[in-house]
Amino acid sequence: MRNVGTHSISDAVKATFKCEDERTALLLTRLVDYLHDYAREVNLTHAEWRKAIEMLTKAGEISDEERNEFVLFSDLLGVSSLVDMINSPPGGTESSVLGPFHILGAPDLPIGGDMKKDNEGPTSVVSGIVRDGNGKSIEGAVLEIWQTSDNGLYSNQDPGQDRFNLRARQVTGADGRYAFTTVKPAPYTVPDDGPAGELLAVTNRHPWRPSHLHFIVMADGCQTLVTELFPEDDPYLDEDAVFGVRESLILTYKRRDDLADLPPGLEVAASIEAPFYTVDFDFTLVPAVAG
Repeated sequence: MRNVGTHSISDAVKATFKCEDERTALLLTRLVDYLHDYAREVNLTHAEWRKAIEMLTKAGEISDEERNEFVLFSDLLGVSSLVDMINSPPGGTESSVLGPFHILGAPDLPIGGDMKKDNEGPTSVVSGIVRDGNGKSIEGAVLEIWQTSDNGLYSNQDPGQDRFNLRARQVTGADGRYAFTTVKPAPYTVPDDGPAGELLAVTNRHPWRPSHLHFIVMADGCQTLVTELFPEDDPYLDEDAVFGVRESLILTYKRRDDLADLPPGLEVAASIEAPFYTVDFDFTLVPAVAG
């Protein structure tokens, strides 16, 4: 390797890989190809590469179990959404970004249960059916649900919120139905106080995301779905900082002024006041890929 040059170095690096797995070999060799082509195309300088390494180092330093700056970089560069779109199987509900604020261990919520609790804002009743690709309802599907509070912060961003505020886990019954009460989520800014914020600043981009409900939907024999649902009246639908909006994931929040319009079986039906909002969305899961 003593005579490598600006072009032959790419093949020299790839020749050192001894991957047993073909897919791993493909991923790594193509990564080298693209990185080296990029460096050659833009005539990358030492200072520019040091700046990139510095930002990645800062991302590692700021990341912890509550916040992952690398996920945020992936989101802001559109990579997360691109991978979602590539892997959204035909016939199923479209996926959207997981985001950096999901946490495990949310409490179980019965069907019709109250996730709103003492959060400010008008009550929203969110419900629907989880189905398979043939339209059959799925009993025992598990939904993980989380959202921001009215101040635009997730519970793990805000010391004033309980750790699992506006987070829940729900299991569908025999009819595949899920239902819960909550508040309409608020638009919010992604964290811009770290290296990902430097990326936004240098590209003159804003950090706003449209309001949304996060879902992970799981069922035996089906691919796990990670997605978000967006209100149709949000001002940032066409300016999402992380490119997560899909037309099929936009919802209508229907204002209701008559309590007679409340769906049956809600845990807190007696305490809901008008006006309130109803939102309906059915999830479709596709079969798991063998192997």
